[in-house]
Amino acid sequence: MIKAKPPKFQRGQRVKALFDLVNDGSLPDAPAEGRLVRLGDIGKIVQVGRHTDANLPIYLVEFGEKVVVGCLEREIGLISGVDR
Repeated sequence: MIKAKPPKFQRGQRVKALFDLVNDGSLPDAPAEGRLVRLGDIGKIVQVGRHTDANLPIYLVEFGEKVVVGCLEREIGLISGVDR
């Protein structure tokens, strides 16, 4: 069994996308492999969950009114004072 990694971020924190985020098929109304979020887009964590197989935190991030995207820790970063 893989040891659980505690979440790095918390609900309510503002984050930015560290990469372009594309549809991996989990959003059926969006084009397959279509870009959902651009590098640098700002969002807010609305829920923190866990990927059961990998035992990793998954963050539901609302990027404006566009879309809510499930993100891994490596895909998002906290906003510094300069980015606000």
